[in-house]
Amino acid sequence: MRAITNCSFLIHYRHPSAAAAFLRSLRHPLPKEAPPFFKVKALSTSASYSELDNARIGRSSSLASPPPSSDFTQKIDVNPPKGTRDFPPEEMRMRTWLFQNFREVSQLFGFEEVDFPVLESEALFVRKAGEEIKDQLYCFEDRGNRRVALRPELTPSLARLVLQKGKSVSLPLKWFAIGQCWRYERMTRGRRREHYQWNMDIIGVPNVTAEAELISSIVTFFKRIGITASDVGFKVSSRKVLQEVLRRYSVPDTLFGRVCVTIDKLEKIPMDDIKNELMAAELSEQAVEELLQILTVKSLEELEEKLGTSFEALAELKQLFSLAEKYGYSEWIQFDASIVRGLAYYTGIVFEGFDREGKLRAICGGGRYDRLLSTFGGEDVPACGFGFGDAVIIELLKDRGLLPELSPQVQNIVCSLGQDLRGAASLVAARLREKGQTVDLVLENKPLKWAFKRAARVNAQRLIIVGSSEWEKGMVGVKLLSSGEQYEIRIEELE
Repeated sequence: MRAITNCSFLIHYRHPSAAAAFLRSLRHPLPKEAPPFFKVKALSTSASYSELDNARIGRSSSLASPPPSSDFTQKIDVNPPKGTRDFPPEEMRMRTWLFQNFREVSQLFGFEEVDFPVLESEALFVRKAGEEIKDQLYCFEDRGNRRVALRPELTPSLARLVLQKGKSVSLPLKWFAIGQCWRYERMTRGRRREHYQWNMDIIGVPNVTAEAELISSIVTFFKRIGITASDVGFKVSSRKVLQEVLRRYSVPDTLFGRVCVTIDKLEKIPMDDIKNELMAAELSEQAVEELLQILTVKSLEELEEKLGTSFEALAELKQLFSLAEKYGYSEWIQFDASIVRGLAYYTGIVFEGFDREGKLRAICGGGRYDRLLSTFGGEDVPACGFGFGDAVIIELLKDRGLLPELSPQVQNIVCSLGQDLRGAASLVAARLREKGQTVDLVLENKPLKWAFKRAARVNAQRLIIVGSSEWEKGMVGVKLLSSGEQYEIRIEELE
């Protein structure tokens, strides 16, 4: 028996549990011959115990992964992880079409595009108001012992960038982003663990003209893709309504965010649980009853009857509805006091886009968040914005029969009629591409019949044929696929 004194080696294992047991016993004597289920390969003496420990517990390290054993083949699951998606060409065309509409609407309203890392500091998203998003983070400790998370939303990243830029940018800022977000949550129709989100935000405008402009941008988007006010509406309220009720019962401002997060669960958990959570937040039974009664209010007139005319929220809501008439989207919006949104940072007007048939979850949502920057150590700046996911809108378009048919589009198929003409075909393709034409070049020896089928599949406008007799004359054959017209043309005249 001899002990291993140099532990700088790599284990290729066939049996994981046995390999783990072997690693745990590194400092114990081993027999001269390793057990038959191990293959041991010596490495340089610079490999450390910590590197071996990393391998033992599954952490990545500076050591490269071992090549797979030649006699071991692992069969993988070909499906993406649960809650995520692949985007094959037909799905990618749909995503590109949707994102292009997001971008074009944003640019119509004078917004500039920004983006942020998918991986952010975990602290950016962990607030102390009981938000469910805190329990939905994909988070971990990186190799530098930093707590990081895949972003579950875009607004905190926006706030971080605004703080980073400081006084180097002039207000107001009008920024939009289209980014991938991650949340480990229960999946339903239109809700995945990975999704893309369109955000538009206005930084530096303190009045409701900003919210009116944002809602107008969403309405413009809906109209572009065929959605009408009979399909979708917006429920609008203000967190200041709840704040007014809580003020009358001397509830501390520090509990406001927690109360809003609880109210946002109204359609998700039983009413008794809502009441219990509110009373656990130190609200009296009388305050809870009045708060829940206010949440049933569906008109500004009724709200005025219950709370009077002197509180700030009522004036802001009236101004918003007045602006909606001027913009021409008053039929799209309605007051609903139960809308509070689930994120603790909202401070004023809040809104949600909803499916009027009630089959789908919220299509989009947003509001004012004037005090978000101070939670990250900066000076508060008035701000508002919205988030609009890519999954629910696709489901809505399916239900309404409004999904566009997006087939592949190529202007030209270039095909050579012989191996010795491939170079000539490449030259033709290159010249067309220089002129901005899209070209699908046939790269193998294929019969002309195959090229016609290929052209039909990709909806090509014309088939360009490089044949020997034509090429000798400095010409190529052209067939217009829509009309069937055929002709020959000199290469330099090909447009």
